[in-house]
Amino acid sequence: MRRSILSSLRAHLGRLIAACLAIVLGVGFGALAMTAHASASHGVNETIGKANAGVDAAVTADRESILPKQVDAIRKLPQADSVVVDTSAYMQVAWAGKVRPDYLGIAARYDTSRIAGPKAIQGRLPDSTLELALPAKLAEKYQVGLGTKLTISSYDDKRWTVTVVGLLDDSTTVGPSNAVATAQTVKVFEPNGYINSVKVAAKPGVSQDALAAAITPVIGSGLTVYTGEGWIQHEVQGFTNGIDVIGGVFGMFALISLFVACLVIANTFTIVIAQRTREMALLRCVGASRRQVFSSVIAEASIVGLVASTIGVVFGIALSALGLALAREFDWGIPPVQLHLDLASIFLPLLLGTIATILAAVVPARRATRVAPLAALRPEAAPVAASKAGVVRLVFGFLLLAGGGSLLAVCASTNEVLVGVGGGVISFLGVLAIGSLLVPALVRLLGALPARSGGVPARIAVGNAVRNPKRTAATTSALLIGVTLISLTCVGIASVRKTFDATMDEAYPVDLMVKAYQEKMPASAEQQLRDIKGITEVVPVRTVEVKAGEQQLTVTGIDQTKAPAVVHNPDLVGQLKPGVALLDRATMTTLDLKDGADVTLVAGQSKLTLKAYRGNGLESFTVTQTDLRRLSPNAGISGFWLTTDPKADGPEVIDAVEQSIPSVKDMSVEGGLAERSAYTKVFDVLLAVAVGLLGVSVLIALVGVGNTLSLSVLERTRENALLRAMGLTRRQLRGMLAIESLLMALVAAGLGIALGLIYGWTGTAALMGAQTSGAVEYAVPGRLLITIAVVAAVAGLLASVLPARRAAKVAPAGALATE
Repeated sequence: MRRSILSSLRAHLGRLIAACLAIVLGVGFGALAMTAHASASHGVNETIGKANAGVDAAVTADRESILPKQVDAIRKLPQADSVVVDTSAYMQVAWAGKVRPDYLGIAARYDTSRIAGPKAIQGRLPDSTLELALPAKLAEKYQVGLGTKLTISSYDDKRWTVTVVGLLDDSTTVGPSNAVATAQTVKVFEPNGYINSVKVAAKPGVSQDALAAAITPVIGSGLTVYTGEGWIQHEVQGFTNGIDVIGGVFGMFALISLFVACLVIANTFTIVIAQRTREMALLRCVGASRRQVFSSVIAEASIVGLVASTIGVVFGIALSALGLALAREFDWGIPPVQLHLDLASIFLPLLLGTIATILAAVVPARRATRVAPLAALRPEAAPVAASKAGVVRLVFGFLLLAGGGSLLAVCASTNEVLVGVGGGVISFLGVLAIGSLLVPALVRLLGALPARSGGVPARIAVGNAVRNPKRTAATTSALLIGVTLISLTCVGIASVRKTFDATMDEAYPVDLMVKAYQEKMPASAEQQLRDIKGITEVVPVRTVEVKAGEQQLTVTGIDQTKAPAVVHNPDLVGQLKPGVALLDRATMTTLDLKDGADVTLVAGQSKLTLKAYRGNGLESFTVTQTDLRRLSPNAGISGFWLTTDPKADGPEVIDAVEQSIPSVKDMSVEGGLAERSAYTKVFDVLLAVAVGLLGVSVLIALVGVGNTLSLSVLERTRENALLRAMGLTRRQLRGMLAIESLLMALVAAGLGIALGLIYGWTGTAALMGAQTSGAVEYAVPGRLLITIAVVAAVAGLLASVLPARRAAKVAPAGALATE
């Protein structure tokens, strides 16, 4: 049998290439995900370990702040050798060329003889008062060199001039890094500086556990004590939680890709074994047992799975190494990570790919043993449309569909995500189970128009597509999974984003609110703001100081007719009218008011009584410009409310607004644009990553479509030759196969998009129902869904190119002579 297996592999290698490609893609994607995750985790562990080298114990604030007396108590411990206090000041710094100062964290330098600390890659660390070392990336951004003088200011407008004496190595940090100054300088900047943590190195012979045990009783409750190893794990956890989540997402998509690959493999082996029926029957006739036939098929699958999985692992590791190298070469905003391989990232994808291939071949292998030797030597009968097994499968499928649908309904009403995931999986398995009934029916329905208008080739194509319902269902199921998941992701992200936007409109109804303090806006301010790229609307507002009882308040007035252009919440726009004031929660509490209560305002000799209502997200006390003029007819423009283009880069717009109107020295920029932009970027990244990852499963599915068409062309060689002999041209034959492939692709796309809408909306209801006080918003990303359908259709046509060319090259006479 060993020679038979090797001979069979050589003879049928061309037919197994598509299955091998599916395994390579699925396993390669898994190896890529695991290698990238292992490299990132190892890089974080190594970086944080180096940053905390020498730490034997650490104390952090839990429920209370760390006090200086607690630090002194730790220093007095006989077990403590070196005690480092991590304290910092949050200051403002004036950068050259910037109109207004920016915020900068400044950490206190400490003794690094025992415990690792910041290192200077240029210049030196500060050792005198009013000296500063800046993070290298920050210095490069603002073009600051050694010896540069910077102005540092505090919240109470105290100012100091510091000298930059060094640049810090921040190549491995994530996010903004702190500058470093001496402890005396930080004390000058912030006399009551907040202590972030205390790091302690033990004396020789004292274990980390003993040091932590000695520290615990002297600091009291409210603080947390870690051993050195525990502290590093705590810090690592803060980073790797995100990495683990991303790794889990990658792993999930890798399993999906492998599952799709299994469908392609099973379909391939089913067709190959059906074509080799006579060959296996001959083996049975010369003495091979059913067990030997079964074992030979499994052995072939094992060899194919092992070889293809090995190639996939090499392919995935190579891609991971390339991606990490590009990340180091180009500034992608992430720390440089070196390739790190572990046994799991190499052998787990290899093992899963091999096992998946073997399992996918079990059913075809069992089917190969059921045919009697003499019966198999006779010509194969046409496939029977119905069977007992088919009926059982259909009944089971409808039960799964009903059960999964019920769970989805429960999920949408109770916001139980896990119930929804279970319902989605069960219902989708039900769809796959009834695919042999559902898919051919949809193909007939969709093929009715081309069958009528496309002539004989189109009618034959429709007939061929539904001739073997199980094969058609298996072919489309792989593509169906990919389209469903992509549609689900797009619909889910669009719906979550729409719900999030509605929530943001409630919490932050205005994109940006620009306000000047103790001065009026210049006449050119409005035009300056309009000239900023990304600003679409600018509406001026006026303010006046008033008294409400004993409270001194600032009242903001806006033109009622222009408010809809900058206020995204239509409910607030509807409330904002003469005689009404909109107050935030804090002001309502301060004035002890309830919705609809009267509030009287006094400004000089003017007095005005208004109805007070809650208006979150606006200024603390907002009225119409009409009412404001009754209090102060000559109130000048003190600020502007802005609307931005949703497609604009939020941080760039905010930075441009903050640096605008240079004649105004004290100006604030507030609003929901910063938070909205941050979440929008997250949604965009999630969508791009999800579509990219799921595209792998679609690619595997298309390989399956092309493979099935290729094998069906081989099966129908005599039939196609007869059609050619009867006058069908090569072009018509290629068109017939293209229509067949297109019908299957469109059915998979249509059904997948429909399921994606249902699953996406249900998932949004489960995820967002408990997160928002308002109603969940459902979206239909029409352009994306149309694009998915078009891509599936085009891909289906492309999958038919090679099989069609192969079919058209066969001469009619030669094909008719084929046995």
